[in-house]
Amino acid sequence: MKIIDMRVRCVAIPTTAQLRHSTGVHPGYFMRTVLELITDEGIVGLGEVGGGDSRGALLKLKPRIIGLDPFSLELIKLKVLRSVYYMSNARLYAAIEMACLDIQGKATGRPLHDLLGGKVRDAIPMIGYLFWRYDREGGGDDSSAEEMADYCERLHQELGVTSIKLKAGVMEPEEEVRVLELCRKRLGDSFGLRIDPNGAWSVPTAIRMGQRMEQLGLEYYEDPAWGLEGNTAVRNQVRIPLATNMYPNKFDDLGPAIRMGAVDIVLTDIHYWEGLRGVKDLVAVCNTFQLGVAMHSGVEFGIELAAMLHTAATIPSMTFAGDAHYHHLTDDIIAGGLMKYENGSIRVPSGPGLGVELDEEKMAQYERYYEEKGDYYARFHQDPRRPDWFPTIGGY
Repeated sequence: MKIIDMRVRCVAIPTTAQLRHSTGVHPGYFMRTVLELITDEGIVGLGEVGGGDSRGALLKLKPRIIGLDPFSLELIKLKVLRSVYYMSNARLYAAIEMACLDIQGKATGRPLHDLLGGKVRDAIPMIGYLFWRYDREGGGDDSSAEEMADYCERLHQELGVTSIKLKAGVMEPEEEVRVLELCRKRLGDSFGLRIDPNGAWSVPTAIRMGQRMEQLGLEYYEDPAWGLEGNTAVRNQVRIPLATNMYPNKFDDLGPAIRMGAVDIVLTDIHYWEGLRGVKDLVAVCNTFQLGVAMHSGVEFGIELAAMLHTAATIPSMTFAGDAHYHHLTDDIIAGGLMKYENGSIRVPSGPGLGVELDEEKMAQYERYYEEKGDYYARFHQDPRRPDWFPTIGGY
């Protein structure tokens, strides 16, 4: 079997609101680049990647993989990720690996999780992801901790989730911590709470807020300050497990992070950690050093969500509920539409391969929507309420 062609398309799907974060605002839609690898046997493998319009970057890699066997992933990885340092991009390789594994599963008639060692769970618990919102459903913007706690309760009731994460670094730190205090009071001690300022807080603020939150029994405190040094300084003075999807988020930084004691829990990500098999490599290292593992979300659509579910299903030590922006989407590009939450979990697709296929009518619809709206990464995540605003690090 050989890869004979690559197709790439950009799509954008509306979200239920504009979602605020420390580096701007998702402006009412998420966008992804969808990859299709075609083999000489007519099997098509699906991949997906975020980070803006990646069509041109993927097509630059096309000559490196045409003619290769999709089962030859070590060779593909060397040619795509290792050959030329200024073209190396783990996100792009991960999309290609995803599509190759989808081909492998379809060729063998096996679900993708079987190719990664077999599943140990049939469904993956997910969190409710809390963002401060503009133009929320029903109108208005989120402006108080009480409104966010109401939102938390609603997600708990509607999705069945038993954990939430607040995307912080937006409002005053005290108001954001107050969100978690209200959620703990309303939903009880067993409800899982997390907070993620995305490195936007200064070390003194992160320590002060962390010490205030110690009594809340958080599952973890994610990227409270910037970099390995910042997170290490916070971890040394706050008695809450510290998690990251930023430092480290690649193998080059994993050794230093472990030596420094910078983190307790690493959030896995297919794109940061060199594909699905790279995530398995990461987990082996984390298990060796007794680090926890959880699952990061990067505004994925159904193709990548399927890959994430398959991967998480094969990791016994991944006991935290997974991150997911997914409930903010209004639709999906896969046949059958949005995957369903059942008692706070999403079932692992049964395959073969990823177990999902494209809905070509939806692809055409959301390609047009992308062309209308454009690439928000090209203009960074501007804040429509504050036209002169720009992100800062350690601004609080």
